[in-house]
This record gives sequence, structure tokens and C-alpha cells, in this order.
Amino acid sequence: MQHGNYEVDLKQKINWHVIRIIWPYLMEHRARVYVALGCLILAKLANVVGPFILKYIVDALETDGGKLIAVPMTLVFIYGFARFANVLLGELRDTVFGRVTERAMRKLGLSVFVHLHNLDLEFHLNRRTGGLSRDIERGTTGISFLMRFFIFNIVPTFIEIFLVVGILLYNYGWGFALITLIAVLGYVWFSVVATEWRTRFVREANEADSATNTRAVDSLLNFETVKYFTNEEFEAKRYDFELERWETARRKNRLSLFSLNGGQALIIATAMTLMMWLAAHKVAGGAMTIGDFVLINAFMIQLFLPLNFLGFVYREIKGSMANIERMLGLLEVSTSVVDLPDASELPHESAAIEFKDVCFSYGPDRNILERVNFTINPNEKVAIVGASGAGKSTLVKLLFRFYDLNSGEITIGGKDISKVSKQSLRSMIGIVPQDTVLFNDSILENVRYGRPEAPDEEVLNAIRLAHLDSFIAQLPDGYNTAVGERGLKLSGGEKQRVAIARTILKRSPVLVFDEATSSLDSKSEQAILQALKEVARGHTSMVIAHRLSTVVDADKIVVLDQGRVIEQGTHKQLIARSGVYAMLWLTQQKEDQQKALEH
Repeated sequence: MQHGNYEVDLKQKINWHVIRIIWPYLMEHRARVYVALGCLILAKLANVVGPFILKYIVDALETDGGKLIAVPMTLVFIYGFARFANVLLGELRDTVFGRVTERAMRKLGLSVFVHLHNLDLEFHLNRRTGGLSRDIERGTTGISFLMRFFIFNIVPTFIEIFLVVGILLYNYGWGFALITLIAVLGYVWFSVVATEWRTRFVREANEADSATNTRAVDSLLNFETVKYFTNEEFEAKRYDFELERWETARRKNRLSLFSLNGGQALIIATAMTLMMWLAAHKVAGGAMTIGDFVLINAFMIQLFLPLNFLGFVYREIKGSMANIERMLGLLEVSTSVVDLPDASELPHESAAIEFKDVCFSYGPDRNILERVNFTINPNEKVAIVGASGAGKSTLVKLLFRFYDLNSGEITIGGKDISKVSKQSLRSMIGIVPQDTVLFNDSILENVRYGRPEAPDEEVLNAIRLAHLDSFIAQLPDGYNTAVGERGLKLSGGEKQRVAIARTILKRSPVLVFDEATSSLDSKSEQAILQALKEVARGHTSMVIAHRLSTVVDADKIVVLDQGRVIEQGTHKQLIARSGVYAMLWLTQQKEDQQKALEH
């Protein structure tokens, strides 16, 4: 399955392969499964015995003129016990099996979550978060429904059907058995055909539900942007458009369900009427007793109640299997960036980084980098500069191995990063990104994210080294201040300090600064630059910069233009060369002077 193509068409037939996937999760708790099945069998036996007891009670009362003699009273108590045992065993079955279901939901849900984090950046750039989360939610819920109802409703119902048909055939002749069998087969056939017909309405409702949720999540995640452009009404109209589609789909779904339920009810009513007519005819002719009439009536009610529920269960199981398959389809999405079977581990120490003839493109019509060559020696600070779109940030993504190269290689300490594990590669690189996204948690926990197992003392030390402590001291809740979703409650400079503190806590020998001050004012920029210098001391550093004034102290500056390295050297060497860098420097100096005059 390819990137982004994890949609499952609900029109397709039930894929029983889903059961084979879930089966190992059942067998992990086979003792509980066996106990639950034992309860199921005993409950069904109690269910089948009940109508017979009822028959003997009625016959005894009829024979003795309705007197409450000892035998019927004993049977009444036995009947009551059988009914109670049936319910109690059913509850016990559900309780015992609940652990199996919950553990399967947990493990499969975790597997999908872990797999999604292992997919490459391309998948996540194309995914729709809201719809994806609903797919996972519906899939895990579907597992619960499928495991519980398929094992404990569909299979037992068919077992009971065959038992009842056999009993009716043996005790009362082929007429009753034939009516029951035809009714059951007709009911199942109609349920399957009608469910297949209405599946498209279920699919439309699910798609509309996902689209509505996705629209809401996208809009709320971009709350600030909506406010900046006063597009609240525009967003409301777009959301209402999706809601209208959802409403229409739900209406069609509801009407088709009405047709299905109506047809099922007609089949059941016809069968019940024929059975009661035949039983009444035989009672009138003396071939059957009143007790037999009651037994047949009890059997039919007992049979058609779960059979009526079976229609609902079949519809839900079909939907559940489609939802589970949709979720499991996520597990089939492959990543193009994988560890080699014999991938080695990078040592956690400062080392030289070398880009050798690196070529990369996001697609055949979008060439980004072409034969890029430069080296960052241990403990050296190298800046990458160039116009927007030159490929600077792509170098960062390639260094983290979010993508594999088209050709060439990137080495750290002489090791090709495509031949080492992604975990060891990424653990030795710390980054202060251009746009720091924070979790909706406290400042303390957001900093601790750099190394989740770090004790409070180390987290607080990282906060001090990032010069974030004076800001925190002004907050009413101090370190426990919530930053809001995506860190919206903090300014750009404050978020950057949190990012710096995270990187300090991570203790990475290689540091990357991806235009970390591009969105800050001059005062904040100078403060952040000072903090970055302190952090970078003793580390191998790669700095992506738009503003050249922030990297004049770099050991080497690499100038990119349209994906190619056109100049390399120190600030002084490049100025003396009077090339592209010198022109960029002069242009930015003039812009800064103009801004200074305007203010």
C-alpha cells in the first residue's frame, strides 16, 4: 500500500482475513476465552431447557385443574433458576471476556500509533489529522464490537437455531421445522442483500463524519490565522457545508435502515403467525397439548429475538470489519526510509559531518539539491545561507534522514547515515527549529520532552542555561504554567527559549539551528543568539540562517543558490571575494539601515 492510500472501500465484501489478524490476540488469554465459551454453552443449554420446563408446568396445571400442586411449583422454581442462570452466565461471560477485548484494543491501537510515528515525513505531510484520528478511533471500537458480538452472538445464535430446528423436527414433525428453517434462511438472505444495498449510505455517512471532524480540527489548530484574517464566518460556512453533507448522509442512512428493519419485521411476523396457526390447529385437533403450544411460542420468541438482533449485529460487524481493515490498512502503509537489517549504532560523541555529492528531489519535477559538498568538522560552527527556496531547510531534513538521498551520501564520523539506525542518528542531533511547536502541557514538561526520563533538577538547570528562568519567575504558576495548544500562550522568543532548553537537556553532540531567530524582533534575537552561542560551545553545529548578521562568527559559511553550493569560506573571505554572499550582505545592510531610519 502506498503513501496516503489507506482508504478502504466499504462496498467490498467482508474480509474475513481480519479475524485471522485478531485471532492471536484472543489466544494470548486462551484460559479466559475457554471460560467465556464454557459460560456461553451453559447459558445456551439453560435457554433451550427453559421452554420445556414451561411446557411441563402448563401441562401439569391443565391436568390438575390449575391446582398449585408440588410438582408444578418445583418446576416454576427450576424455570426461574434457568432464566436467572442464563442471564448470570451471560454477564459472567462478558466480564471474563472483557479483559481479552480490552487488551486486544490496547495492543492493536498501540501498534498503529507506533507505526504512524515510524512512517516517513511524506506520509504525515499529506495526512489529514482529524480524519486519521477518527479512523483509529472507529477501528479500535470496531475490534471491541467484532470480538464480542461475533463470538458471543452470531455463532451462538446459529447454534441455537439448529438446536431448535432439530427439536421441532424430532418432537413435532417437519412442518414446524420447515417454517422455522425457511424463515431463518429468508431473514438472513434479506438482511445480507439489504445491508449490501445500504452500505453506500453507511460509507457516505462515515466519509462525511471524517470530513466534518477534519475540517473542525484544521480550523481550530489554525485559530490564530482565522483571527488574523477575520475569517470566522468563512470557517463557519465551510464547517456548515461539511455538516450539511453529514446531515444528508445520515438521513439517507436512517431511511435505508427503516427499510431494512421493516423487511426483517415482516419476515418474523409472518413466520410467527404461521407457527402459531399450525400449533393452534394441532392443539384443537388433540395432536398437541397447551404446553406444546406454549413451548413452540416460547421457542419462536426465544429464537427470533436474537435473530432480530442478528440483523443489527451483521450490519455492525460489516461496518466494524471495514473500520478495522481501514485502521489495519495504516499498518500496511510502508515507509521508504527504513533501517538496514545490519544497521550500526552511531557513537554519542561530537564528530565531523560531511555532505558528499548530495542530490535530492521531492519529485521528478521538483529538483532541490544538486551535488552539494561541504564538511563540518568536530566542534565547528558552519552556517548555511542563501535565498528562500535554495534548499537550506531540506539539508536539515536529510541530516535527520526524514528522506533518503537520490544520490551521494551524508556521513557523521565517517559513517553513512543511511547505514546506521535512525534512532541513534536522531538521538545525537539536537535542533532548535524555526517554528517551535509545544505540547498543551506545562513549561516544565515541555522542556523535559528533550529527555523524558530527566529528573527535575536537570530540567531546571536546562531552563536556567536557556535564560528562561527570569521569564518563568514572573508567571503566577511558575514552571507549571500551561503553554496552551501548540504553545499559543507564549511569544516567539519564549517558545524559542523552551526549544533551546529542550536541546540542552537532550545533550546532543551535534546541534542544528534552523533559522531559529527569523521571526523574532531585534532585542529577542540578540538574547536568543547569545543563548545559542553558549549552547553551541563544544558542539558540532549547523546553522541555517536567513539573516547574515547572525552568522558572521561562524567558522565557515556555505552559500546555497538553487540547490548548489556556490561559495564557501569565513565571513571575511566571502566579503573579500565580492561574490553572491557579499551582494546578499550589502543588500541586508541597506535594509537594516533603512529600517533604523524609519524607526
